[in-house]
Amino acid sequence: MIDIKKIRNDFPILNRKINGNQLIYFDNAATSQTPKVVVDEIANYYYNYNSNIHRGVHKLSQEATDAYEKSRKILQNNFNAKYDHEVIFTSGSTHGINLVASGYANILKKGDEIILSTMEHHSNIVPWQMLCEKTGAKLRVAPMDTNGVLIMEEYSKICNKKTKLVVISHVSNALGTINPIESILSIAHSNNAVVLIDGAQAAPHIKIDVQDLDIDFYVVSGHKLMGPTGVGILYGKERLLNLLPPYQGGGEMIDQVTFEKTTYAGLPHKFEAGTPNIAGGIALGKAVEYINEIGYETIAKYEDSLLKYATSELLKIEGLKIYGESKNKTAVISFNIKSIHPYDLGTILDKLGIAVRTGHHCAQPIMDFFEIPGTIRASFSFYNTKQEIDFMVESIKRAKAMLV
Repeated sequence: MIDIKKIRNDFPILNRKINGNQLIYFDNAATSQTPKVVVDEIANYYYNYNSNIHRGVHKLSQEATDAYEKSRKILQNNFNAKYDHEVIFTSGSTHGINLVASGYANILKKGDEIILSTMEHHSNIVPWQMLCEKTGAKLRVAPMDTNGVLIMEEYSKICNKKTKLVVISHVSNALGTINPIESILSIAHSNNAVVLIDGAQAAPHIKIDVQDLDIDFYVVSGHKLMGPTGVGILYGKERLLNLLPPYQGGGEMIDQVTFEKTTYAGLPHKFEAGTPNIAGGIALGKAVEYINEIGYETIAKYEDSLLKYATSELLKIEGLKIYGESKNKTAVISFNIKSIHPYDLGTILDKLGIAVRTGHHCAQPIMDFFEIPGTIRASFSFYNTKQEIDFMVESIKRAKAMLV
């Protein structure tokens, strides 16, 4: 059971006032807030053992290396990767996706096909478009229905022996839809295709076992996972990571360097050129530990109660339409009110201390599908409350009266 008072005390930012009103933070799908224990972990690194890793024999370097690699082990255990070297530190999900796309530039050829879905974030569209331009591969799109649910029959039809990659979000950032990745993986693997799952929106809410699901690649952003910005991970099966060439050249990712030839280090260092975000990597491990102390099942149950309550209360507002009505979704609600531009409503809510996201949410194909310019998106976390939802609903009613 969630001890909401104790949890909210872990997030000092929730005590802020915005324009004289108590902050209500409903923009968790963009960036979650960071608990004090994670911020303290960053400060501890800089105050006590700030040093470069893997390269020094002195005490500080050894301590920093140990802490960084301990975090890699924490992340390995959290996602149940077989080996810790299958966990590659990145700057976030976008970095991880681009790393894989760059590697496949040497593998794909003209006539090969890549499948993605209508509900992808731009970061899981643009790199693959760029890859297709380089290689001559073809991009195919699996459609969704008006509830924001992937049409699996259509996906099954377009997934065939020409398909080399399937790249799909575990959870839609704009709609909250949880995609059936077990079935997606099964169909892809039956056609010998490799699957990359964008887990940026799923990892904060769903316990993921990459071995049990037989996932090929999985990307995560730390800043959506109670961690700092500028850090994330790419999980990849050892066999597949070994097929990819280095993404960047520099220090750390080498074995031997001469002016005639360079040989590369093994996993994970082959993909971790240069000095990484050491403090961020260490803090990400602490963030995952914090989430696991509360428990994924506890979090999911509480956030689902917030989702159901907010959905029920918002639908009582005349003219309000919710986009993304899958029965299987995380605590994200995208909505509009008839004749009101989402930006105008979002601006008024901000004046009242309520942080929501407005616009296309880096998912323009979704907005084109629904023939709208954008939505207001309220996304909840386990530190939010029904009382905050009540205030948002009443504030929307006030704003509606002003704008209609």
